[in-house]
Order: sequence, then structure tokens, then C-alpha cells
Amino acid sequence: MGPRDVFYRPTRLVVPLFQRPYVWSQELQWQPLWEDIVRLIEVIESHDPRATHFLGAIVTQQGPASLGGLPTWNVIDGQQRLTTLQLFLDAMHSSFDYRGFTSLAQRVLPLIENAEHERSKDEDRYKVWPTNRDREGFAAVMSLPVGANYGDIPRTRMRDAREFFSAVIGEWLGRGDDAEGRAATLANTVMTRLEIASITLDANEDAQAIFETLNARGTPLSAADLTKNFVFQQLPEEETEAAYRQYWADFETSWWEESVTSGRVRNTRSSLFLWQWLVARTLNDFPIREVFTQFKHYVSTTAKDIGSLLPQIKRAADRYRSVIEGSSNPVGELSRVELFSYRVDALGTDVARPLIIWLDEPEQAGISEVDRTRILETLESWFVRRALAKAPSQGSNRTIVDLTRHASAQAPERVAQAVIDFLASSGAATAYWPDDAEVRSVVSEARAYRVYRQSIQRMVFEALEDVKRGYPDGRRFAMGPIVRGKATIEHLMPQKWRKSWFAELSDDEQAMRDHRIQQLGNLTIVTQSLNTRVSNGPWEQKRDHFLRSDDVLITKDAIDLAGETGWDEGAIERRTAQLVDQILAVWPVPEGHIGRTETTAQSSSSNAVGLAQLVDAGWLEAGARLVPGGSYLTEGVEATIVQDGRIHVGGIPHDTPSGAGRAVLGHGVNGWWYWALAGTERRLSHVRDEYLASVGDAPADAEDEFEGDGR
Repeated sequence: MGPRDVFYRPTRLVVPLFQRPYVWSQELQWQPLWEDIVRLIEVIESHDPRATHFLGAIVTQQGPASLGGLPTWNVIDGQQRLTTLQLFLDAMHSSFDYRGFTSLAQRVLPLIENAEHERSKDEDRYKVWPTNRDREGFAAVMSLPVGANYGDIPRTRMRDAREFFSAVIGEWLGRGDDAEGRAATLANTVMTRLEIASITLDANEDAQAIFETLNARGTPLSAADLTKNFVFQQLPEEETEAAYRQYWADFETSWWEESVTSGRVRNTRSSLFLWQWLVARTLNDFPIREVFTQFKHYVSTTAKDIGSLLPQIKRAADRYRSVIEGSSNPVGELSRVELFSYRVDALGTDVARPLIIWLDEPEQAGISEVDRTRILETLESWFVRRALAKAPSQGSNRTIVDLTRHASAQAPERVAQAVIDFLASSGAATAYWPDDAEVRSVVSEARAYRVYRQSIQRMVFEALEDVKRGYPDGRRFAMGPIVRGKATIEHLMPQKWRKSWFAELSDDEQAMRDHRIQQLGNLTIVTQSLNTRVSNGPWEQKRDHFLRSDDVLITKDAIDLAGETGWDEGAIERRTAQLVDQILAVWPVPEGHIGRTETTAQSSSSNAVGLAQLVDAGWLEAGARLVPGGSYLTEGVEATIVQDGRIHVGGIPHDTPSGAGRAVLGHGVNGWWYWALAGTERRLSHVRDEYLASVGDAPADAEDEFEGDGR
């Protein structure tokens, strides 16, 4: 059937309010549609007078008919296509009317308007009645007087579509004597040679099943779109409008529709929330692509009353948004959950969201505020310590789901301790809680400025600074918390030290200084970026600037630590130890906690993993190219892994990564950290840790560790 068959008879094609709004665009749909119409006309006129063009399918379901009212059909699928056709037909009608092609305009009019005698209310004028978010814009553009200016009505996507079609139709018709003939050709082609497959359902058929089958065509639907359609299909028709406005309309505002990244995948924030909320409700770990399937299963097996479920979702969504928006406020004191959210976001992970949602659900109302704070402090310590210890992040989402399931089985007064015990007792690489010794070992020698993302460095320094200022434990001083997310990382001894910090140093001593200046103890945060002259200037100049112009207390501690001898490698080492002590105090573990609980035999097995085993297991390929990674990057240096697990540098084989690294640098180095796969940032240590995690073992201790590089 063609557009004339779909629209000619008096009818109302109503897009249910739970459908998403109009989203088609010029680049992806309007322009291709116009080009298809023009091409079809050329084919008809040149060689195939019977040619047609298939537009796609629509699915409609018979709606309730009031006595004397227009026949009504709910649009289950194809609303974007039907709306676009109405905008095109209206633009064509207006173009014909404006040029005085009255007869042609009258032929088109019944396809875009129901006759006055058929109407019982204003919106009965329109053949298609969009979802509630688009109705005002649709009515404005479809009732625009002939020859009126598009600037007279608010700009919407529908107005843009109508304006686009008016422009291309007008240009194609031209101003010659044959314009009316071309108009007749266009009208006949559009009304009769565009084909639409129409599927009509009666009121009792399963519209949802067909909707799901067809939704992959056109612009893909998000998990939130699919869930919304399913939810409101379950409600009685007379309840949908009020329920939508009260419980769902907010999900279709810009904040919820923003595309955000979780892991490596982008989704709308509403879809991300529904996933995390559903994980919290079901205590099952599943990928976000399964949200809709899992939601349907949850409704059919557990939450069978949609009317009761919608208020639960709305309450959780409001709380979710409140926490995220609160945590993004850079100024002032945050609640404990907002501070947790901010700090964990700085680590680049959101896997804790299901547990935070679970903690705020009505079933957990019996957990005291003191215990809620303990839970957040425990989780924060677990996340921060793992990030600083460079523990593998794979599987963390599974750990959080397992933890939530374990906590849900406890009495309210036992939940906080159960969370502590669960994390303290796990020894798996993907779940263990690094102890003081491991964090101290890794952070003390790490080239922190190169190893950790700046968001992590900034967050750690902010936390240490806030402790000095009396936050968040209530010992507040006159000054407020440091402004979050705004400070910049500054080297106390500059990276370009050779000019203003010159010293008679051997090559090895210079190399050691180049390493030390990237360590945690040589870093601080500044609330106003230093100009280059001060940043790279001598210690006395930087010290005087900090004392005079900066209010960061941890920087003043560094100045006190330097004393009369000035800022040198010894001061960096002492301050690194001081900062590590403070980190361990801010994010503590239970007394006597041991992070790695594997047996000696397991540890020996981990240490025995070599390149040959990784090649045999398929985690590395023979012939893979290696280059120095990160700050070690050296022009022209390249190595190759061979089948027996050795590394060839310049044609010379080396038995271990560290041996190959020593051959390049001339001194000891942790080769597992030194070498990276060419074209990536993946070090050999990352590959080994991922392999060990896959077989349920812990990451191996780095072999041949050089004091300059931890793991």
C-alpha cells in the first residue's frame, strides 16, 4: 500500500506516549528519502513506468473507538516513518498551494487533515498524533499558514524536517512553465509509488512481541526505550498518561538522555541506571546489552505489579541523580555517599553503583547511618588501594555483585561488618584488598606521575589535603574543603631540572633523578597553575611562591620537610614515605589484614609464569613486537618475542624481559613493566596479570625488580 492508502480515509494514527520522540535527521533519513523519490521519478520517466520504491513497514493496533469518533490505531512500530511522511506531504501541499496549483493541493489535503465534519476535538485534525513530547511542535508546524516564516514557530526537529522538505521541493519544481507538470508528477509518485508494508493487529494481539522483533530497523532503540514500551504496554490505557508524567517523563530530559561511558561502552544515562538498578534488585551480574530481557524476566517472575514497580524505579532514579549531581559540585562539603561517588568516579569506575542503589532501597532501611558510613569507607579503601597497587580491574563488577548478595543475606546490624569481612577474606586477584605492605611497596617506588592517571593523583592529594583541613571527620578548620577536580599537579623539582637545578651528577645519578622527580613525594597540587618561569625556577623561588600565594597545606608540609638543606632526592624520598603513611591512614584496612591469601605453592606457581607459557597459552603471539612503554619510550628501540619465549633485541636473544631491558638501558629494570606491545599501552605485566586472573591465580610478583619501577 502507498501513502494514499494509509492516510486518505478519516483516521487517527496515535503514537503512544511511551514511545520515544521524533529522532530522524537530514543526513540519515530526510536527504536519503528525497533522493530516493527523485531517483524513482527518473526511473519511471526513463524506462520503467511501473517502478515503485519500498519505504519499510508499519505496525498498528486497533485502539478503542468512541461512539461517533474517528477510527483510532496505535502505532506500534514505524512512527518515525509515518511522522516524516506527514511532514513531507504537508510541505508538498504548502508548496502547491503557494504556487497556485490549487487542484493538486486539494488532492494532497485529505492525506494530512481529517475533514472538519469528522472532528470532535482539535487534535482530530491530524492524521498522525505524535507522542506527547512532540505534539506541540508537530501541531505548530502542521498548522503553519501557507507562505509563513519558519521563524514564527519554535525550532524543533519536526520544524527542521518540514523546512528541509519545503526547500528541496521548491528547488526541484523550479520556476519554469513546466513547474505544475512536475508538481503533478511528484504528487502522483509520492502518493502511489512509495510502498509501505502495513501490519495491523486487533486489540487482543501481542503488540510487544512484534515491536521487539522490528525495533532493530531504523534508529536503534536504547534499553530505556524498550523498557518504557514494555512497562506502559502492561498498564491499562486510562492509566498510562498519568503514570508516564509522574514516573517516567524525567527519563526523557537531557540529563537522562545524555550518552555516558561505562567501561568502553556508551549508553544513555537512563539505560545505564536501569541496568545498575536491575543488578541491585536481582543481585545477578549480566551485561548491559541484556537489560531489557532481564527486566522482562524480573517483571514476570518477581515484580509482577507494574503499578507498584514504577514508583520504586522513580524513587531510586531520583536518588541516583541526586548523588551524581551532588558529587559533581566542586565547592563545599559533600555527604559521605557523594564524596564516595566523586572519589570512585575519579578512579574511572562505576561498578559500585549497584551496591549504592541497593544500600538505599527500602529493604535496607534498618542499616544505621554509622554502618552506612563504614560500608562506604570500606568500599572506598578497597577501590583506592586496588587502583594504587595496580591490581587488575577485570571482574570487579562480579565482586561487587557477589558482595551485595552476601550483604543482603545479613541482618541489618551485621551488614557493615559483613562487607569488611568479605573484602578482607578474598584472595583472588580480581577481588583481594591490598594490604599496607603492598600499597607501600608499589606507591613508594612507582613513577606516580606516569603510572597513575591525573584524575587519580588529584583525588588522592585532595583527600590528603582535606584531612589536613579537618574533613570529612568533623574536625573542621576555618578553611573549607579544597575545590574538587580543579587543582593541577605540580612537580616540586621540575621535570626540566637541568637548567635551574643543575648539579654535578654522573649519568646514573641523572637517571635516578629523572626517576625520582616522577615519584609521589615530588608532586603536589596547586589551585592556580604556576607560570612556566616559576614552575621551572629554582627551589627558593618556588618555595617563596608557595608560602606567599598558595593555601595548600600539604605543600607547606613539604616545605617544612625540606628544611635548610633544600629540595633534593632525599627530601623526595622522605616525603614519599610521609604521603604513603597518610594514604594508608585515610584508606585503612582492618588491623593485621594480609591482602594476598594464596598459599606458598600458589605464589610459586604465579612466579613461574614466563613468556613461553603466555605464548603457548595464546596470550602472546610469536613475532609480536615490543617497545619501551610510557616514560621509557626510546626512539628506534624495538624487540621481538619468539616462539620459545625469549626476546630478541637487535638479533640477540634474551631469556627474560628484564634481561632484554637491561641490554637496552645498561642497568637493571623490571622488564615486565618496561616492555609494552607495540601500538598499545599494554605492558607485559598487564598480559601476565590478565592470564593469571583468567586461571584464578593472583598476579605474580615482578621478577628482577629495579628500585626505580615497582610493578
